[in-house]
Amino acid sequence: MTSPVVRVAPETGFREIVALLTEYDITGVPVVDAEGRPLGIVSEADLLRTLAAQEDPGVLLPAPEAASAGPGGAVTAADLMTAQPVCTTPGTSVVAAARLMSRHGLKRLPVLDEDGRVTGMVSRGDLLRVFLREDVVIRREIVEEVLGRIDGVSPAEIGVEVDQGRVVLSGTVPEPYLVPIVLNLCRSVDGVVSVTDRLGAGGAAAPVG
Repeated sequence: MTSPVVRVAPETGFREIVALLTEYDITGVPVVDAEGRPLGIVSEADLLRTLAAQEDPGVLLPAPEAASAGPGGAVTAADLMTAQPVCTTPGTSVVAAARLMSRHGLKRLPVLDEDGRVTGMVSRGDLLRVFLREDVVIRREIVEEVLGRIDGVSPAEIGVEVDQGRVVLSGTVPEPYLVPIVLNLCRSVDGVVSVTDRLGAGGAAAPVG
């Protein structure tokens, strides 16, 4: 995630929001209350809708609906934002965050601390960067932090090959029920693109194919 996060108050004006997006090269900002808790998100798309609604005598097409200005005539973050944003937490896995984005058609997620305050932002780019992890780093995590922590599984009995994030597991585990556990935990490692199962159970190696 990106932290500390650029944020705005509900009363922040249109031009100030545009300036922030340009200065920090970002595509959206969370709108927070005085306690730092999320109220909504203002994205480039929200700003463009307001721009597209401006009068243009040279265009015959009707202008799309835009955010209504506040009592003083100014368009603020409160007028522009998408309310009740979908959020996540620092402990959420990359896979779970990606599923949230995909399910709701989002490009970014506010990250909340244990008190519900915005502590960072996760973008699609942040999630995709995990696939740049080196193969040797992925393999080390699988061997030392995944296989080494599963009761009954010996890392010495399992071969782990990683190429461009594609993992191939071979060797044996003591019981059949351990196979899906090993596979699922390996798939959850950041940077893993796929996992090929060549595991056997109870001393019988799986056929290679």
